[in-house]
Amino acid sequence: MSAPAPSPLAIVDAEPLPRQEEVLTEAALAFVAELHRRFTPRRDELLARRAERRAEIARTSTLDFLPETAAIRADDSWKVAPAPDALNDRRVEITGPTDRKMTINALNSGAKVWLADFEDASAPTWENVVLGQVNLSDAYTRTIDFTDPKSGKSYALKANEELATVVMRPRGWHLNERHLVDADGTPVPGALVDFGLYFFHNAQRLLDLGKGPYFYLPKTESHLEARLWNEVFVFAQEYCGIPQGTVRATVLIETITAAYEMEEILYELRDHASGLNAGRWDYLFSIVKNFRDGGAAFVLPDRNAVTMTAPFMRAYTELLVRTCHKRGAHAIGGMAAFIPSRRDAEVNKVAFEKVRADKDREAGDGFDGSWVAHPDLVPIAMESFDKVLGDKPNQKDRLREDVDVKAADLIAIDSLDAKPTYAGLVNAVQVGIRYIEAWLRGMGAVAIFNLMEDAATAEISRSQIWQWINAEVVLDNGEQVTADLARKVAAEELANIRAEIGDEAFAAGNWQQAHDLLLTVSLDEDYADFLTLPAYEQLKG
Repeated sequence: MSAPAPSPLAIVDAEPLPRQEEVLTEAALAFVAELHRRFTPRRDELLARRAERRAEIARTSTLDFLPETAAIRADDSWKVAPAPDALNDRRVEITGPTDRKMTINALNSGAKVWLADFEDASAPTWENVVLGQVNLSDAYTRTIDFTDPKSGKSYALKANEELATVVMRPRGWHLNERHLVDADGTPVPGALVDFGLYFFHNAQRLLDLGKGPYFYLPKTESHLEARLWNEVFVFAQEYCGIPQGTVRATVLIETITAAYEMEEILYELRDHASGLNAGRWDYLFSIVKNFRDGGAAFVLPDRNAVTMTAPFMRAYTELLVRTCHKRGAHAIGGMAAFIPSRRDAEVNKVAFEKVRADKDREAGDGFDGSWVAHPDLVPIAMESFDKVLGDKPNQKDRLREDVDVKAADLIAIDSLDAKPTYAGLVNAVQVGIRYIEAWLRGMGAVAIFNLMEDAATAEISRSQIWQWINAEVVLDNGEQVTADLARKVAAEELANIRAEIGDEAFAAGNWQQAHDLLLTVSLDEDYADFLTLPAYEQLKG
C-alpha cells in the first residue's frame, strides 16, 4: 500500500487542537491549497490596487461613480439570481463569533439569519479559526451542546425549523493566516482558509438541510474584488460537485469606495448575489482612512454623534436600498449594538427606544432586514419589520425611485453640525484600549459600556484620534488634539482601569500592551491600513 500523499499545505507554529483532524483533512487542505494557488496572486494585485486608489484620493480629495462601468448602471435589464427560500425572509439577523455557546444561542435566537463571524467579531487565533469550523459542522449534524463551566447551565439546539439560517463571514482579503503556509512558506489568505474549509465540509450538508453555503463578504473595496470572489465561487462549486449558483453572497458596503460601485458589485456576483448590507462603523473608518489628509471638510465628529440620519449617511443607505431593489437583491440595514443591562432597567428602557426608532426608520426606508448584536433585541427589531412587511418576506417591490443620490452627497461630511469633543476623544481611547486588550486575549466581540464592540469600532476610534491630531482639531473645551494630549488621556484611562479591576487582574491582562498598540496606530505618521495587521503580530495562539 502506497504512503498517503503529503499535505499540500503545512501547519506551522500552532499547538494541536482537539478534533482539528476533522477540519484539517488531507482533502480539505488540498482544496484550500488549490484556492490559494489559483486566486492569491490576483488577491495580491487587488491589494496593490487599493494602495494606488488611496493615493489618487489623497491627491484629489474626491470620488465619483466609475465612467468605465456606466453601461452596467444604465442597463435596467439585469437582475441578481432569485433568493433561495432559506434567504428570502431576512427581517432580523443576529451577529456574533462562532464559539460553542454563541453558536447555539444565535441559532436559537428567533432571528431569521445568524451571521457566523470569522471576521471582525473573532480574533483570529488558531483555536478560533479551527474550532469555529468544528462548531458549525456540529450544529449542522446536531451534535452540538454546551454546559457553562461557571454556571452549570446547559445549552442545546431547538428544532431545525426554529433555527436561524447561517450566513458565514470569512476574513477580509487583506488578512493572512500565518499558521497555514504553502511550500514556499507563503501564508494562505485568511479569506480562502475560512471560506475553503467551511465550503468543503458543509456545502452538500447544507443542501441536504434545504439551505446552502451562504456568505457575507467583508471589506470589499471594488467590483474587481467582487469579481474575484465570484471566480472563487464558480471554481469551488465545480471542484466539489455542487450545482453552479448554489452559493449566495451578501456584500457589506462598508468602504467608501464600494459605495460608488454598488451596482457593479452586484453585477459581478449576479449569479451568486443575494444582497448588500450597510455597515456603519467600518464605513466611517473607511471615510477617515481614505480622506484622512483631506482637511477640515472631512473631519468626523465623535463617532456616536454620526447617526444614520446624518445627511451623508442617509445618502449612503438610501442609495443602497434603491440599488438593491432595482436589481432584485435584499437590502440589509445596520447594527443595533446595545447589550441589555441585567442591573439597570432605566438604561434598557432608553436604549430599547433608540433601537426601536432606528429599526422603524430602516423598515420605513425600504430595508428588507437589519442586524442586532444580542438575542434580547431580536423581538424589538422583528416588531419594526413585521409592522411594515406583514406576511411578505421582504419589500423588494419598493423600488425607491424617488432616491437620487449624487456622487458628492456620499462624501458631504461637513453637512453634519456636530463637532469633535473632549468626551469623544476620551471615549475613543477607552474603547480602543479595552477592545484591543480583549482581542489580544482572543476575544473579538466585547461588551464595553453596554455596547457590543468589534474590530470596526476599534478601527474608527483609533482613526479618529489619528485624524484629529493631524487635522489639528480644537475640541469643545478649547484644547487642540495633539499626540501629547492623546498620551495623557491614554495614561489616565490605564490608571482608571487599574483602579477599576484591581492590581492582580490588571497584571494578568494585556492592558499595557493594548495601551501601547493603540498609541502606535493612533500616533504613527505612517497610518496602518488596518489595526488588526500589527495586532495579529502580537496575538498569541
